[in-house]
Amino acid sequence: MEPVGLGRRDNDVYLALLELRRATAVELAEHVGESPAAVRACLATLVGAGLVHQLGYAPAAYLIVAPDEALAALIQRRRGDLARMQVHAEELAQRLRSGPPRTGSPVELVEGEDAVIASVTRLQAQARKEVLAVDAPPYLGGQWNPNDFEITQLAVGVEYRFVYSADSLSTPMHVANMRRCVEAGEQARVLPDASMKMLIVDRHTALMPASYQDPDPAVRLLVRESALIDVLVCGFEQMWQRATPVLSEAVLSEAVLTGTGQPTAVADRPVPSARDGELLALLASGMKDRSIARALGVTERTVGRRVTELMTELGAQSRFQAGLLASRKGWI
Repeated sequence: MEPVGLGRRDNDVYLALLELRRATAVELAEHVGESPAAVRACLATLVGAGLVHQLGYAPAAYLIVAPDEALAALIQRRRGDLARMQVHAEELAQRLRSGPPRTGSPVELVEGEDAVIASVTRLQAQARKEVLAVDAPPYLGGQWNPNDFEITQLAVGVEYRFVYSADSLSTPMHVANMRRCVEAGEQARVLPDASMKMLIVDRHTALMPASYQDPDPAVRLLVRESALIDVLVCGFEQMWQRATPVLSEAVLSEAVLTGTGQPTAVADRPVPSARDGELLALLASGMKDRSIARALGVTERTVGRRVTELMTELGAQSRFQAGLLASRKGWI
């Protein structure tokens, strides 16, 4: 793994996971003879590189991503001596690859958690310009899972646009992850009733549930360049237009200036705190107090009280008017 910037310990943990296929940090630590803390650090590196996928949190399980697909994304960023790494990646993939070969059909059925995870990682690794996504249930393993590989792709210039459903922002952990991605460069919007889960890469390949009526997280359709992609992109853009933008801290800070370059102020406070900005964005998107409280990790009563205070500061007579005034001021 040294040619792609990984160390011996990272290499040992990766090969151990290749053998186990799925394991927790504690199980891997026992397997390689290292401390759980050291193994977790290696796993964080491997997840960030797109070689391993984290599933859940309590406790987190780690899955190997098909080596020929995941390593190819790293190899493309290197030169010279990395040619032999491709050979090793293909050899390792033979031990993991299963299922029927791809066909020439524009639509392919992807079945099984491992296959879905590999497809999600591979598509992101192949992205050169943009990734469009609707984040909504159902999730693999029955719970929401972080997408740390997105941070890596944002850093190399891939544009991400995400539409989040109410269910995808149901806990403070979910909101914190969205905020982390936004600060890294993701363009995020909230649409409470968004349910058409999808991932579209460079407008030529997409991954979506096989059914929206009775979705199974471990069964997806891989759609290649065709008229179906155009329909999916159109559907995404319509949701994007309806959704409420989530601003980064930097953009909120810039909102202190009006078009004439003069600072604006409401109750001696030019822009809302990050917490108030999240509350206003969720409120303007149409989420109810109970859902907002769950997302922010506070009580419904606290949300109601803060909304009333913000309405007073904005001089609004209704929640709708508060959202309108906050939008005009560049707060959301």
